[in-house]
Amino acid sequence: MALPPKTNEAFLREVDDELRRDQLVGFWTRYGKLAIGLGVALLIALAGFFYWQHHEEQTAGVAGEQLQSAYDALSDGKKDVASSTLAPLAASGRPGYATLARFTQADLLLQNKNEKGAAAMFAAIADDSAAAKPFRDLALVRQTSAEYDTLKPQAVIDRLRPLAVPGNPWFGSAGEMVAVAYLRSGRRDLAGRMFGQIARDANVPQSIRQRSVQMAGVLGVDAVAQSEDVKAQ
Repeated sequence: MALPPKTNEAFLREVDDELRRDQLVGFWTRYGKLAIGLGVALLIALAGFFYWQHHEEQTAGVAGEQLQSAYDALSDGKKDVASSTLAPLAASGRPGYATLARFTQADLLLQNKNEKGAAAMFAAIADDSAAAKPFRDLALVRQTSAEYDTLKPQAVIDRLRPLAVPGNPWFGSAGEMVAVAYLRSGRRDLAGRMFGQIARDANVPQSIRQRSVQMAGVLGVDAVAQSEDVKAQ
């Protein structure tokens, strides 16, 4: 005898619900431990991330205090204290603070007339891919300045030419050294042109621009009026 339609639908729903319960029980029996393990692993990963973030913030704060302590020691004339503070910070592996510490160490070497040691330290910063590019470029400029008298003019030109262009943050310093290198190699026209470009660049420090105006004039390039126009802007 066939079941009435309503009774048939109710029976089918009961069978379907029972099947789903069996499937759920089977899934939990088979994968329940794995699901719990994944959940625990996720919680551990989140906890680890938050701990790392907190640790990084604390470490950055400590590094900043160490760097400021070194600067304070230098202001007080305590170079030995500053050096002992800078050493672990320079080797800390924290790119920003470590780079600043290494720059300061190199400056201390320059103050002690150790140009060779300072140049080597600046060179290491310039080659450090972990350091920001503006820092690497500045280190290259400082390295070249420290060993300028020992370099051949063409070596200076080849090294600094990419930085000796208007718009580069270090155009003034790099361009001035390149211009002098042109002079040393007998290329007065290129030297005059470079000094003229520096004199016309409003972003170059005023002291460098003033020297460039004078040198350009000596080389037959009238950069005085152009430099005054830049000032007015």
